[in-house]
Amino acid sequence: MAHRPRREKTAYPWWLAYTFDNPLRRLIHPAERIFAPWVGEGMSVADIGCGLGHFSLALAHMVGPRGRVHAIDRQRGMLDGVKRRAGKAGLDGVIALHQCDETSLRFHETVDFALTFWMVHEVPDPDRLLSEIYVCLNKGGIYFLAEPKVHVASLKIEALSAAALSAGFTLLAAPPVALSRAFVYKKL
Repeated sequence: MAHRPRREKTAYPWWLAYTFDNPLRRLIHPAERIFAPWVGEGMSVADIGCGLGHFSLALAHMVGPRGRVHAIDRQRGMLDGVKRRAGKAGLDGVIALHQCDETSLRFHETVDFALTFWMVHEVPDPDRLLSEIYVCLNKGGIYFLAEPKVHVASLKIEALSAAALSAGFTLLAAPPVALSRAFVYKKL
């Protein structure tokens, strides 16, 4: 019997993202309500694993024309989708696109707020990612971590939270977010 190589886990395919980023999602995960306590006019934000920009677009409205949203994803198809949607919404001057790779953010800006929503469980080295997020945040910056309850075990989510604390973050809150376990951290 021939040995089959183990198939590596890949990121959510960009061409399926439209099934996930739709009007129902805007009702279930309204960014303006979820992030209002931590995001405001003129801030700089990193939406890491931005997908097609569900949160990037909403965050761009929240930070306004003096702010900046860095939409970061490893898939060019996702970033192309964000670019199209930002252009249609008149937000292309607020949203900057950054392509990372599987092992590194390759992001060298500093931000006031960083978001990872339903994506850290797909990363091969979450500890490294959390350390990179810590470095890119300004002092006093906020990191919002949300993972899906449905297919990510509670123990895995707790391990991710512990890794965030190990990276240097201080836990501020565990806000209720539909279908998710969420944590808000601060860089002191």
